[in-house]
Amino acid sequence: MFVNHLSAQSTIHSNVTKLIQKEVDHGLDTLDCYLLFSKRIEQLKINILKFFIEAKALNKQIIGYGAPAKGNTLLNYCGIGKEFLAYTVDKNPHKQNLLLPGTRIPVKSPAEIKRTKPDYIFILPWNLKDEIMKECSFIREWGGKFLVTVPEVEVIEP
Repeated sequence: MFVNHLSAQSTIHSNVTKLIQKEVDHGLDTLDCYLLFSKRIEQLKINILKFFIEAKALNKQIIGYGAPAKGNTLLNYCGIGKEFLAYTVDKNPHKQNLLLPGTRIPVKSPAEIKRTKPDYIFILPWNLKDEIMKECSFIREWGGKFLVTVPEVEVIEP
């Protein structure tokens, strides 16, 4: 974003015009685009909560991996707190022994995974799922699985 006074002399670069046209071509200038997106997000929330409720009914332990902002946004939007997620782990020692904002889920060291042997590891930084699954492939020793929820709810065997 660039802001200046109306009296200032500035020209809009052609890249801006091209980008705006791309947005129009993809329908991003219409309300319908955002209504559809909202419906997809609401359905994803329902699917995530359904998974957590069913897992809890089966006494399955789910822990989180990571403490990224996007993961916190997802947890808070879905209303997932300590009643569903026992704790999360993060390699960053500056995040350990703290609580996630909003949900107050404790952040622990990844060493906690081997100690508690959870049924599922919920990967919060979903863009790093391959790296995290490789790093935590040892959960197969006790039948643990990975949970990824973006773009859809998916359980992955290690």
